[in-house]
Amino acid sequence: MPMSSHRIAATFQCLRQRTEKALIPYIMAGDPSLADTESLILSLERAGADLIEIGVPFSDPIADGPVIQRAAERALRSGTSLPGIIRLVKSVRAITQVPLILMAYYNTIMAMGEQRFCHEAVEAGVDGVIVPDMPPEEADRLQKAADEQGLCVIFLLAPTSTPSRQTDVITRTRGFIYYVSMTGITGAKLRDLDSIQRNVLALQRQARKPVAVGFGIATPEEARHIAAFADGVIVGSAFVRIIEEHQHAPDYLQAVSHFTAGLKAACSFNDAR
Repeated sequence: MPMSSHRIAATFQCLRQRTEKALIPYIMAGDPSLADTESLILSLERAGADLIEIGVPFSDPIADGPVIQRAAERALRSGTSLPGIIRLVKSVRAITQVPLILMAYYNTIMAMGEQRFCHEAVEAGVDGVIVPDMPPEEADRLQKAADEQGLCVIFLLAPTSTPSRQTDVITRTRGFIYYVSMTGITGAKLRDLDSIQRNVLALQRQARKPVAVGFGIATPEEARHIAAFADGVIVGSAFVRIIEEHQHAPDYLQAVSHFTAGLKAACSFNDAR
């Protein structure tokens, strides 16, 4: 098994043995700088993050709410690019083996070229990629290149996904399935936990793959509710907001670490199922 696939699979297996669920923070690369992003990755891991999503800034992030949009704008102003992010991963990979997943809009990958992107990403130590604006039926070129390199392409499923879309995602996704807890954009409020639980449990039975839930999770209490049935908890806007509010303070890494530790504690308990 390629190392990129192995790191994700091994992490979920280890967590199952410890009766823990994966905490998956999202941060925007280059916000406030790529050097800060490297420090953030290491701080997140030390504080309990199990996998880390790294956003690739894009000028038209249709799936993202205002908090992440502002982060993307700051990152683009600082000169952050996809090749620069890949170099960052290569640098940080010499220090840590935490699984790293890029979240990139398809235009940024297409501009680089699917083959080149997958080759350079895996060579640098990227484990997976999420492309929020790419439906699975249009993913053949990227998925072929990714499968050849051992890069996990992780697809999103929403509450409104049709049965045929669910089947397609279950078949195609590698690593884990990203279940979007609600329709809309990142940063919205989490609602209707019963419906989310029913959908995730049904998806787990059908897919026999880890299912991580994202969108709307902002507190340890919400993370605990989701961790009771999901395999992973994805937290994005709440992290990006802390970075936005504290990035000019000398203790902003401590603020991020403290928030991470609280979320991880909520994902670690003995009666998760």
